[in-house]
Amino acid sequence: MPVFRFRQNWNPFQDLEREVDRLLNSMNFPLQGVRLGRVFPQINFYEFEDHFLLTAELPGVRSSDLDLSIADGRLTLKGQRGPNGEYSENSYRRTERFQGSWQRSIALPDRVIEEGLKADLNHGILKITFPKAPETIARQIPVQEGGE
Repeated sequence: MPVFRFRQNWNPFQDLEREVDRLLNSMNFPLQGVRLGRVFPQINFYEFEDHFLLTAELPGVRSSDLDLSIADGRLTLKGQRGPNGEYSENSYRRTERFQGSWQRSIALPDRVIEEGLKADLNHGILKITFPKAPETIARQIPVQEGGE
């Protein structure tokens, strides 16, 4: 017989969600993370005066499991995140972190020097720097007064 604590709501939808998660995980569903509706990896794209910066959250991904390529103005991130080796798969009660192979492609601005790309992975954060093409860097134009 279930016991409810004072001021603690019983939420049948949470129980249903937990059971559906358990069912989907037991089926070895090839597209884990589909239910979450989130794109992996999550990125931020910044613009500075002389360069662009892309940061991506990649917890649990090693640089050896990461492949970056650029072609036709698109940056493609491919990688793999394996399971946590500390715990057996049978001991999970709930798992929300995506595991397996992934790929994400991002369109780049036209004004990027692709050869100047620099990438750094540190503490699960990937930083990719794209220098801007010289013609896109803002320059001051002197204005003269008078004269025809």
